[in-house]
Amino acid sequence: MGLNVILQGYIIVPDEDMDRVLKALPKHIELTRKESGCIVFNVEQDEDNKHRFNVYEEFESTESFELHQLRVRSSYWGEITQNVERHYTVEAISTKELRQ
Repeated sequence: MGLNVILQGYIIVPDEDMDRVLKALPKHIELTRKESGCIVFNVEQDEDNKHRFNVYEEFESTESFELHQLRVRSSYWGEITQNVERHYTVEAISTKELRQ
């Protein structure tokens, strides 16, 4: 039985980084959704707090999730989001649990 990795939570983007983050977000989403092993990838600006972006990611394996993390760290997105506050939980869930 395989394990899917689910990351969920939010980031808080400081004022000084907001413009660059908003401009770069569509490309970051596009590139991530094309990654091998990406099942779901959503980042959406919160309706009540413009600095908060809600994040939900699901990858088909620990390996694909770790490769995603490596890519992001060395990307433009990783560069411009160095100052964001990250509030995440990461879980490995068996694919059997997901089907129930």
